[in-house]
Amino acid sequence: MERMIGVIGGSGVYEIDGLEDGTWVTVETPWGPPSDEIFTGTLDGVKMAFLPRHGRGHVHTPTTVPYRANIDALKRLGVTDIISVSATGSFREEIAPGDFVIVDQFIDRTVNREKSFFSSGCVAHVSLAHPTCERLSGLAYEAARSTGVTVHMGGTYLAMEGPQFSTLAESKMYRDVWGCDVIGMTNMPEAKLAREAEICYASVAMVTDYDSWHPDHGEVDINAIIATLGANTTHAKDLIAALPALMGKPEPCPNGCDHALDFAIMTAPEKRDPDLVAKLDAVAGRVLKG
Repeated sequence: MERMIGVIGGSGVYEIDGLEDGTWVTVETPWGPPSDEIFTGTLDGVKMAFLPRHGRGHVHTPTTVPYRANIDALKRLGVTDIISVSATGSFREEIAPGDFVIVDQFIDRTVNREKSFFSSGCVAHVSLAHPTCERLSGLAYEAARSTGVTVHMGGTYLAMEGPQFSTLAESKMYRDVWGCDVIGMTNMPEAKLAREAEICYASVAMVTDYDSWHPDHGEVDINAIIATLGANTTHAKDLIAALPALMGKPEPCPNGCDHALDFAIMTAPEKRDPDLVAKLDAVAGRVLKG
């Protein structure tokens, strides 16, 4: 197997530096066009692909990001490991603006997004008990530490629909009742789709603010967020640059992310919708062709 790192850049991260033979490529998918062209190249001998989640110029809202097309396009390019970078608010005093969190759990509160590649005609149920890859998350943690940023290992990410920020009542509920650590708008259904596509997925949450719960910080200030994004972007790029040296030799995922569909597809072969099966050629071809 050959390893290829896919980086999905969130708010503030619209490019990565230092890729050899870097070029923007167009990838067509049966789910429509992805957010943008994908920048491919190599970094320290490791193949990489970068996709700006919102598109260059930030043209997609969190709701209109074409999540299925994005994951399918990365899979078609051969991506085996996705590092998702996104801006978030913090629900914890000790997780301050400028800190990074390596997310390991999600609560999905989005309501207006297509959340699966599968549907009637080809039904599948993947496990999301542990929605991120432990191995890849550990590597992202080590890479973040090497940049000098304060990084927290583990945390629950509340995925909200947006594009508006939380009300004060919502912010207090997510923090005090549900026990969430950070809040963002884009990691769901991204993480779910990556699991269906059998791609290892790690989430790096870049904290920009305290949402609206903090009595000393008040409501979210977009100007303060933008200022913090600048420093976060620098650390994110340094994190990405540090990853290839940590990846080691390619090997099957010890957490089973690359075989998530082994027992997931429930529809009998003779009952499967051929049109849907054709659309799943990249995502689930490994199991559907057997």
